Amino acid sequence: MSFSQQPFRLAVIGSGPAGVYAAETLLRSAPVKSGELQVAIDLFDRLPAPFGLIRYGVAPDHPRIKGIITALHRILGRGDIRFLGDVEFGTDLTLEDLRAHYDAVIFATGALKDADLDLPGIELEGSYGAADFVAWYDGNPDYPRTWELDAESVAVVGNGNVALDVARVLSKTADELLRTEIPGNVYEGLQAAKTTDVHIFGRRGPAQTKFSPLEARELAHPKGLQVVMEARDLEQITDAEWETIKADKRTDQVVQTFVGWLEEQQRREAAGEAPTDREGRPVQRRLHMHFWHRPVEVLGEGGDGGRVTGMRFERTRLDAEGNLEGTGEFVDYELGAVYRAVGYHGSELPGIPYDAKRGVIHNAAGRVSAADGTVLPGLYANGWIKRGPVGLIGATKSDAIETITALLEDLEAGAVAAAPERDGDAIVRLLEDRGVEYTTWDGWMALDEHEKSLGAAAVDADGEPRARIKVVEREEMVRVSRRRCTSPRTPEPRTRSRHPAAGPGSDRSTGPGPRPCRMSAPWRPLL
Repeated sequence: MSFSQQPFRLAVIGSGPAGVYAAETLLRSAPVKSGELQVAIDLFDRLPAPFGLIRYGVAPDHPRIKGIITALHRILGRGDIRFLGDVEFGTDLTLEDLRAHYDAVIFATGALKDADLDLPGIELEGSYGAADFVAWYDGNPDYPRTWELDAESVAVVGNGNVALDVARVLSKTADELLRTEIPGNVYEGLQAAKTTDVHIFGRRGPAQTKFSPLEARELAHPKGLQVVMEARDLEQITDAEWETIKADKRTDQVVQTFVGWLEEQQRREAAGEAPTDREGRPVQRRLHMHFWHRPVEVLGEGGDGGRVTGMRFERTRLDAEGNLEGTGEFVDYELGAVYRAVGYHGSELPGIPYDAKRGVIHNAAGRVSAADGTVLPGLYANGWIKRGPVGLIGATKSDAIETITALLEDLEAGAVAAAPERDGDAIVRLLEDRGVEYTTWDGWMALDEHEKSLGAAAVDADGEPRARIKVVEREEMVRVSRRRCTSPRTPEPRTRSRHPAAGPGSDRSTGPGPRPCRMSAPWRPLL
């Protein structure tokens, strides 16, 4: 492995799993571990806090998934990857800036927007993208602080993980979610919600859902919630399909969960018993599961700019070859709001070749390329912005291996040119000269402590201290982060001779002492 100007300087745009795992994969590569290649990595994010969609795209009542933050925290806390937050690519730093300061750039910006659902009436008031709703209840600072929850009956279109998250949040009481890190504005919004009925619609059958068995069972967990099944959705499953279902343990467990709910529902109806939640408590809300429903139109009143009043679906079935087809039977539902959860879509980045149809950066095995396939040396992509919004953490790690393998092959082949600026702190000075109030890892640690202290000073519905309350306002996030802000020193180039082992927040780099961060306005303490 040869590179003319060591250390090799890498910028990673995006601090979610795709960005962190790309950086970590390079640090764990053979040339770096052997000492043959020295590297210096800067990790940028447009938000003041790290972790991307793990912080802002996962339902707050899923602590097992959010446990991924612990692993990312451990990686970034070692000190051999420098975090620079509240820095937006294309605004605060351009591609030309990055080319001048870094030998290579990896774009790992994910997919933040909702995929389109091309239906008549989809633009009516009361028709929402699930990604926007998730960003609201996760406290993303770039989204409004309020969300209209006046509809009593709402639809969630989709049978994936995001659809489940949205349906579960809409089905739970606000007090149940006080056990999570939801901010005050989200609690107040959910507390005032008028929701009584949540409908989940899927195009295919119960066996084709993307739920895990645990996720399916958790749908019935909210207090006061009744799950309502349609018997014909299960009766439509053929004998041949039942054999296929029973041959797959995961699918069988999911479908048997639905069967159990239906059987209990039918037993109560036959006995004339009033419905209850799973603990026998009175029903406050209902979650309706609908399969074999293809969305056709969002219904509304008032013409252009009118409101959602319902939704039309066509019943579907599987043909002899297992393909989905319409039956010609249409069903209308009265609804006050519609949430489309049919996938995510990546956003275009200034100056980077973009496939608008797929929502990804043009690339070949992680190498950014022009539309005609010409590779752009030194530019790479990883994660959803590379492959599209499919797969979970395991796929992101595999993705990182492919991208870093391509990068190392290019280094070996001499296909990556050295950037002219070799001073690692030059990029920090550039941000300061432009008045960018960037945040650092130390700043994140301060914000992390602040959010935990907010939680410790509050209690949940059971009177227990809350673990955390997330800060929403960007200005407050930056202000709290910059209490402890120092101009981040360039981490010591990573080689075999250096194996940081300290916990989160440690700084094992050497060099001159930190300089105070330049701020565009005097800091004032939070009261």
